[in-house]
Amino acid sequence: MGRLLLLRGLPGSGKTTLAQSLGGSIEADDFMVNDRGEYEFDVRKLDYAHKSCLEMAEMCIRRGQELVIVSNTFTTEQEMIPYFKVAEKYNYQVSSVIVENRHDGISVHNVPDEKVVNMMRRFEVRL
Repeated sequence: MGRLLLLRGLPGSGKTTLAQSLGGSIEADDFMVNDRGEYEFDVRKLDYAHKSCLEMAEMCIRRGQELVIVSNTFTTEQEMIPYFKVAEKYNYQVSSVIVENRHDGISVHNVPDEKVVNMMRRFEVRL
């Protein structure tokens, strides 16, 4: 049985850094790269980025990759459901880890403070 690990957290929490220390991850941000190969947030690409991220995760799972790590904000349970369904389809065990900014990290994505506060307010935790 393979494992799907979902890293959750607000921008700047260290999700990408943690994912890199675990061998890398798939992120919606991977699909926000401009023609020069630089990260560039574009709200018009958001749906495409999340759809592509899910498709890439499923491709890795279909290939039988033992551990698939997806690193996104995942502020709500609803945002994780498509990943839960893919994991169930291929009999993968799912774990989620909430990454907190305990290192005073700064988001490299320049997310406005008001957006981060809104994300924090809707962040759901399952007990």
